[in-house]
Amino acid sequence: MIIGVPKEIKNNENRVALTPAGVQELKKFNHQVYVQSTAGEGSGFLDEEYVAAGAQILPTIEEVYGIAEMIMKVKEPIEREYKLVKEDQLIFTYFHFASSQPLTEAMIKSRSVCLAYETVEKADRSLPLLVPMSEVAGRMSVQEGAKYLEKPMGGRGILLGGVPGVRPAKVMILGGGIVGTHAAQMAAGLGADVTILDINLNRLRYLSEVMPANVNTFYSNEYNIRELLPSHDLIIGAVLIPGKKAPHLITRDMLKDMRPGTVLVDVAVDQGGCIETCKPTTHQDPTYVIDGIVHYCVANMPGAVPYTSTLALTNATLPYAIQLANKGWQKACIDSRELLLGLNVIHGDVVYEGVAEAFGLPHVPAEMHLNRHYAPGQ
Repeated sequence: MIIGVPKEIKNNENRVALTPAGVQELKKFNHQVYVQSTAGEGSGFLDEEYVAAGAQILPTIEEVYGIAEMIMKVKEPIEREYKLVKEDQLIFTYFHFASSQPLTEAMIKSRSVCLAYETVEKADRSLPLLVPMSEVAGRMSVQEGAKYLEKPMGGRGILLGGVPGVRPAKVMILGGGIVGTHAAQMAAGLGADVTILDINLNRLRYLSEVMPANVNTFYSNEYNIRELLPSHDLIIGAVLIPGKKAPHLITRDMLKDMRPGTVLVDVAVDQGGCIETCKPTTHQDPTYVIDGIVHYCVANMPGAVPYTSTLALTNATLPYAIQLANKGWQKACIDSRELLLGLNVIHGDVVYEGVAEAFGLPHVPAEMHLNRHYAPGQ
C-alpha cells in the first residue's frame, strides 16, 4: 500500500503521525511510505531520519495526498485540506466529527473512507488510540490549569499545592476516565485538594481505592456540581462519550457561582466541550475570560509536547496501520471489530451512529460497505 504522512497544519500542531521507527516497520511489509518534507521536525525527527528508515520525502502536502492510498495524520483535516482528500482514499486520524458539521459534510462530499482513532474500540470498551493522548491531555490539564491560576495569567493567584499553613487549591474533575484519572494523579501529586465526579459508581469505587488521601470521589449530577463550584479554584472537564458530542455539565448560568479568577480547562472541547461557554482555542491564543472566569480550551493540548505525544501515539496506532496496509481497509475491518468501530464515514455515508445523531443525518451500518467476497478469517 502507498501510505502518505502530511505535515500537520493546524495551529501550533507539532506532532506527526508516524516516526521513522514506524516507517521502518511498514517497510518490512514492502509498503511505500511518503512523508512531506519537515513533517517530523516539530517532534524532533528530521527528513534524513525518515529517508534512512526507507521513506521517500515529498515537498508539498498536495503531492502527499495525491499519491497516497492511506493518509496517516494526527488531527482532522482542516478547511484547506478538504479539497485534497480523494474518493476511496483511507484517512486514518483523529476526526472528532461530532464537534464539526463542516468537517463531516466535507468528508461526506469527498467520498473518502474515514477511520477515526477516537472510536477504535476494544471488547472491554477501552479506546486504545485515544488513551495515549488522553493520558497526555489529563496531565497537561493540571499543568496548564496551575499556570493560569497565577495572577499575571488572570487567575486567582493561588498556588495549586499551597504551602505549610496555607490551604492548597481545590480541583474539581468532571469525569473519572483516562483524562480524569491522570489529571487527578497530577493534581494530587502537587498537593491539591481534588474531587473527581462521575456517574459510574464502580469507577468511583475503584478510584477511591487507588487514589491518595487528598483525592475524594463524588457522584456527578447537577445538584452536586452546583454545590461544589463556589469553593473550587480549578475545574477540569474530562467527559467522553465515544463518537458523540459531550454533554454540557457546566452551563453559562453556573459561572456566577464561581469566584473571579477560577480557571476552567475543558479537555472535552474536541467533542464539543462539557462546559457550555467553552469554544476551541489554540496554543497561540489559549484563553479567554467570561464573567471573570478564565477559560482554557485548547483543542490539541498534546501538540505542545510533540516529542512525547508522537512517540506515544505511534506506539498505539502502528499495529492498526499495519493491519490496514497489509489487508486493505475492508478486509482489516472484517477481521477486526476494533477497526470496524473506527469507521465513521464511507463513500458519502455516515456509518457511526453518534455522528449521524449529532447532525440528524441518516445512519448506514458500516457492514453495508464491506466487500461481500471477504469472510472473517480469510
